[in-house]
Amino acid sequence: MTMKLDESLFTVPGVGRGLRFYVTGATPCPYLDGQMERKAFTHLNQASPDALHNQLSEAGFRRSQSVAYRPACPSCNACRSVRVDASGFTASRNQKRILKRNEDLMRRPVAPKATREQYRLLKRYLISRHEGGGMSDMGFREFAGMVNETPVQTLMFEYREGPEEDSPLIAVSLTDVLRDGFSMVYTFFDTRQPRRSLGTYLILDHIRSAQDYGLPHVYLGYWIKQSPKMDYKRRFQPLEVLDGPVWRPLQEGE
Repeated sequence: MTMKLDESLFTVPGVGRGLRFYVTGATPCPYLDGQMERKAFTHLNQASPDALHNQLSEAGFRRSQSVAYRPACPSCNACRSVRVDASGFTASRNQKRILKRNEDLMRRPVAPKATREQYRLLKRYLISRHEGGGMSDMGFREFAGMVNETPVQTLMFEYREGPEEDSPLIAVSLTDVLRDGFSMVYTFFDTRQPRRSLGTYLILDHIRSAQDYGLPHVYLGYWIKQSPKMDYKRRFQPLEVLDGPVWRPLQEGE
């Protein structure tokens, strides 16, 4: 169920007032027990979708297929948009060790077109990490929709154990390319190799790539202080949080 949303709640710099926002019905929050969540969203399938996507990302929106969304919960504001200041990032000793352990991996950017190989890796990941979750019964058609249906500049970063195209695929990131950085839409990986710390490595590699290309930010989506599932995002400092209309450094102890 969706309904029209009061557009005055979403003033996005550079975006005209003609943009229509909608809000979803309330559903149980996957991160905070006892809370209900609602999302506001708008469609990116219109003129200049990349420019619109850039503006909405800077205003705290995320992309799912051809939709940009952000939380619109009437009684909770726990979800905070965060991004890594890639230009100021320096890896910690532990993060340097993770980068070293994964030196053998080859990153290859490919067009956002779902493959059966990627889907098999995703299914193993979901069974291991998110059994019973909202995506656990995702079929290949739904996966293809998640990957293929993008009106903006998007890449799939494949990570393989070797330089050959058929080398074992062990990690994938669906990544949007913004004018000021990368937005990591969704990542999945081989959980049978815990020593690699692949979830951390994928973020570190995106930060390294952003630095190589002179892009200042890596967008990590939403961080919730009360959710242990989200706490890993704090480890990538300096981390910026969207506070109203302004991005500012996330302070220690927040």
